[in-house]
Amino acid sequence: MKLLEGKVALITGAARGIGKAIALKYAQEGANIAFTDLTMGENSENTKKEIEACGVKVLALASNAADFQEAHDAVNKVVEAFGRVDILVNNAGITKDGLMMRMSELQWDSVILVNLKSAYNFIHAVTPVMMRQKSGSIINMSSVVGVHGNAGQCNYSASKAGMIGLAKSIAQELGSRGIRANAVAPGFIITDMTSKLPDEVKAEWAKKIPLRRGGTPEDIANVCLFLASDMSSYVTGQVISVCGGMQM
Repeated sequence: MKLLEGKVALITGAARGIGKAIALKYAQEGANIAFTDLTMGENSENTKKEIEACGVKVLALASNAADFQEAHDAVNKVVEAFGRVDILVNNAGITKDGLMMRMSELQWDSVILVNLKSAYNFIHAVTPVMMRQKSGSIINMSSVVGVHGNAGQCNYSASKAGMIGLAKSIAQELGSRGIRANAVAPGFIITDMTSKLPDEVKAEWAKKIPLRRGGTPEDIANVCLFLASDMSSYVTGQVISVCGGMQM
């Protein structure tokens, strides 16, 4: 039997990159998938087709995760389509890097809104659903820079640190209702965004990593599969770093 057979997963910001890898991994393990992206473009359509090829149902939603009402509307559509939500992965995120002394208020606000408030929006929306079910797994996508910080990324680091505090607090609030909440902290992951970095920058990163390589979206998806499945039924309020040993 597949690990997520009969379960329903909702992943935000999953048209490409890490979110897409998680959606496909869950679909391969039998979960019906709902995923959001800001707009339904070519990436979303391709992701939808790949999920459907796994033989599960899929619902693709254009939704601004940072908007409270749009997040609630999205969850309502998922419940209407599938009847439940077993897994929520708060993956939507952006970067607008810059040194603090030069960082605009817009750079700060937009990153906090998309990366952190979006998680609040979706957790707020799924909590009544999961409480009725008396079960659920919430996974917040954090980052190693949310644990140890990073110069030039004050806004991003703050948002990702917030994802950790949010997961730990939700784990305490909802544990008695059978709902788990954890955070995943990726390190240097090879995605469309990081692959554009100069080779010398990527080589410098690799030197800092004991495994001497960047991670893949699948590396993150495998850990998220563990946290979504019953294999982690006694794991809540934890931060799992997937960084090749970069953070010890």
